[in-house]
Amino acid sequence: MEQFIAFGIVGLSAAAIYAIIGSGLVVTYTTTGVFNFAHGATGMMAAFTYWQLSIGWGWPAPLALATVLLVLAPAFALLVERAMRPVQALGEAERMVMTIALLSALIALARWIWDPNKARSLPKFFASSTPIRIGEVTITWHQVLTMVVAVAVAIGLRILLTRSRTGTEMRATVDDRGLVGLTGADPVRANRVAWILGTELAAVGGILIAPTIALDATQLSLLIVSAYAAAIFGRLRSLPMTFVGAVVVGCLESYLTGYLPQNAYLPGLRIAAPAILLLLALLLFPHGQLRGRDRQLSRVPLPTMRGTVAFGGVVVAFGVVLATVVSEADLVTYGQIFAIGVIGLSFAPLAGYAGQISLCQLSMAGIGAIVCARFGADGQWWALLVTILITAVVGAVIALPALRLSGIYLALGTAAFAVIMDRWIFTLPSFTVFGTEVTIFDQGSVELVGPSLFGFEVDTPAKTTVFAAICLALASLAVAGLRRGILGRRLIALRDSEAAYATLGGSLLLSKVVVFAISAGIAGLGGALYGMQLQSVTADQFNFVMGLSIFLIAVLGGLGAVGNGLWTGTMLAGPFNAIVAIWPLTQNFMHVVPGLAGVAFGAPAVQHGAISLLRKSWEDTLRDQLVMSVLAGWAVVMWLGRLADLFNGYVFFGGLVVGALAALWWGTARHRPSREPEVPVEWWGLERPWRPEDEEVLDRAIATRG
Repeated sequence: MEQFIAFGIVGLSAAAIYAIIGSGLVVTYTTTGVFNFAHGATGMMAAFTYWQLSIGWGWPAPLALATVLLVLAPAFALLVERAMRPVQALGEAERMVMTIALLSALIALARWIWDPNKARSLPKFFASSTPIRIGEVTITWHQVLTMVVAVAVAIGLRILLTRSRTGTEMRATVDDRGLVGLTGADPVRANRVAWILGTELAAVGGILIAPTIALDATQLSLLIVSAYAAAIFGRLRSLPMTFVGAVVVGCLESYLTGYLPQNAYLPGLRIAAPAILLLLALLLFPHGQLRGRDRQLSRVPLPTMRGTVAFGGVVVAFGVVLATVVSEADLVTYGQIFAIGVIGLSFAPLAGYAGQISLCQLSMAGIGAIVCARFGADGQWWALLVTILITAVVGAVIALPALRLSGIYLALGTAAFAVIMDRWIFTLPSFTVFGTEVTIFDQGSVELVGPSLFGFEVDTPAKTTVFAAICLALASLAVAGLRRGILGRRLIALRDSEAAYATLGGSLLLSKVVVFAISAGIAGLGGALYGMQLQSVTADQFNFVMGLSIFLIAVLGGLGAVGNGLWTGTMLAGPFNAIVAIWPLTQNFMHVVPGLAGVAFGAPAVQHGAISLLRKSWEDTLRDQLVMSVLAGWAVVMWLGRLADLFNGYVFFGGLVVGALAALWWGTARHRPSREPEVPVEWWGLERPWRPEDEEVLDRAIATRG
């Protein structure tokens, strides 16, 4: 009995921290409408900063704590609020990507500043004080402090939100900002207060939980999954139910630690328990209050088949050029462009066309790599077809519970699935089902080989790169054909309004199952190609955080664009790796750049899409046959020169970039209007700037008419 009580106290202590962090998440969401995926990373940065001040630099603990909570956390909150303000009127995917960018940036920044290979720990508060003993049960003063802070937070938030004008403004702002402004309140001020409160609570939770675990950027950031589960108990609105959910999560983790049988298959279950509980809460609890939230969605471009075929040819040509000018060793790195591109392309039908937000696409890719390794160990070409089929079936199974989820709930559900795969399923050793041995990663790595097609073996990095480029081109053609077909139009209608789609006779179940299956099949193919390129992959290469990075780049490119696959692969495996190869000291900085770029330029990028902006700037050049012929000739000359070893690869790619920029300038100049269009007199000063000589012209015109 004493052991049961002891584990219960540990669970309540953890629950208090989850309640604090989850409360901040709920306050931010209910006030601003932005679900902050970086909430846990905010607490992580607070914990690391507190360690740096108190342990690293020797500041007194009270001074370090006051600096973090009263100075740095509010300042950081105001910066985040200013960055998030432009995206609050956009769709949920667009709002979400900003916080995902912030999460990615904070993890990379923490790993840059604080070397992850160096162990760090924070002492517990009042560690030197004699603990409280109740029979055989010991309660530390750190646990007492945690519970007291949780109770104080609950009371303080209750008073603020229900008994103060500021709290009323905060609750009203999310419903109608314009109406709140007409009453004399300030919606911007309410948002600032909400972000400050949310950041403070995340910081407090991060500092309180850091002494009980190792100071690790990724681990601390993903503790937010437990807070997600607690917040879902309150349906992202109710603070009391959030505290109830925190108690359930904390006690579940503690009792699983104490009473879970010891074998090779169950340790991951305890780690994945919060994600499992999150998924169950999403499926069992009603979420009707948020399903009707308005979404402002951008137009999905309609690709032409002629343009898509030309694009596919460019992709294959790019693969051939890359395979012939880059060394075998470097192709292992840069050849990933096309494999990652296929994974990125899987977001197009699912999120771009159907509007279904999925954060488990990299998990689908991991399943694809496992299946391909199992059935294609000797280079069987049909293993790729089996890979696509099996991952499509897994995607269809995921779609069944997703039928009752949408928006942020669907994102959280797929994130929970990804964390379960990452923390538990991918870590399982081999096991037997009905006499058949099932091997996942077997707590190690799996080997993949390229297929053998009609006697032609894809057995070198160069051949694998070209093969992956061909697969990306074919997948792009298939996605473009889907967009132009009846199913594509149905998915666009589903994206605009699920209720209207069902009212007009559309089957939500069938449509979601089909699009999830298609997307998962594409991601599975990408995972198989990724494994072939690297020749050996581990579970860590398909983790949840890496999947968020792919989602971030894909959203910035434009989810509905067919070229998003090549964009995603190129951004993640191209220039960043090249810069690091030239200047190794920039490695940590390159890891931070994608997240910082997402935060800094996320608002215009997610609203229009980087691919759309690039296409618009290149429109005149691409239609000019003379300019494009000269550019193609220049590319061929540079390629032949590289094959003849007249210059190295850096000169080759630099020459291509210079040629492309010159072609862009030439094409734009050739199609620039030769003279300014005629503007009627009555529109001078409006359609064009007012000029000093305009007054004389008008005087003469009036005199002539008089």
